[in-house]
Amino acid sequence: MLNLEDIAGHPALHRYVQEQSLALIRIYEDSPRLASIFATQQRWLMGHIGLAMHFRRDPSDRRKELTVSRFIEVVHRHAVASRNTADAFIKEMLRYNIAEYAAGGDGRTHPLQPTAATIQTFTGWVLAHLRTLDHIDGGNRLARFLEQPDMLARLQPLVADGLLASKPVREPNQTFSLFIWLNNGGIVMDWLMSGIDPGHASLERIPTSVVSIGEFARWLKLSRTHLGRKLRTAEDLGSVGWLGERGHSVMWLSRQFYEEYMTVQAAKLAIVDSAFAACFPPSQRN
Repeated sequence: MLNLEDIAGHPALHRYVQEQSLALIRIYEDSPRLASIFATQQRWLMGHIGLAMHFRRDPSDRRKELTVSRFIEVVHRHAVASRNTADAFIKEMLRYNIAEYAAGGDGRTHPLQPTAATIQTFTGWVLAHLRTLDHIDGGNRLARFLEQPDMLARLQPLVADGLLASKPVREPNQTFSLFIWLNNGGIVMDWLMSGIDPGHASLERIPTSVVSIGEFARWLKLSRTHLGRKLRTAEDLGSVGWLGERGHSVMWLSRQFYEEYMTVQAAKLAIVDSAFAACFPPSQRN
């Protein structure tokens, strides 16, 4: 099993995480509305909480079903969001068919469940991370996952537990924190990192593929003004800048921002690996 230090210290980590970022971008392009569930850290954690509650449900015990009231309570207990924000999140998930009511129940006691499309999209997220872990140590997690149809239901709740308990994930450094509260902020960072030449990762100012803020904002379906404001704040922190005239030349990222991003990715990958290992008793491991 790999820990954060093992992953962060791997010499080819950037290339593997870049492939992972591109896989997540493809998920976003295929289902932008559904992918928005993971667009900010708060929504991402609420999505994981909802999925974990669904997979841990006991149909014979109504007290363990995923309901609006239970979801709101768990989100609030873990200090992920206010009760009002959690309630609004669930309503949005229902409105856009990301979640649906299950059979039985009524009102706030009515059980909820993710739709089939949601499960499929989240499975893509898991596959991307397992593939990265396999690249790092030559393992066969991805193949083992695909061999077991019930693997997601066992793995995801453990991943959610790990994310909720992780300080590097929940309390990242300054620039990463700036973007995780932006709508589609995770995709913003994935896109920036996906356009970096691995050979430039050791530079103090690392060139990206971004030139036009307007085009970037349109692709992300974000307000150009809002994105521009966040980039200016990041620029004031010394985390991003332009190789020439602002908005008419290539944007660069600071090495510190790059390292913040990679630290969070390493922490997340370590959590997924730990959860994966826990799903297999020693007798089932190769």
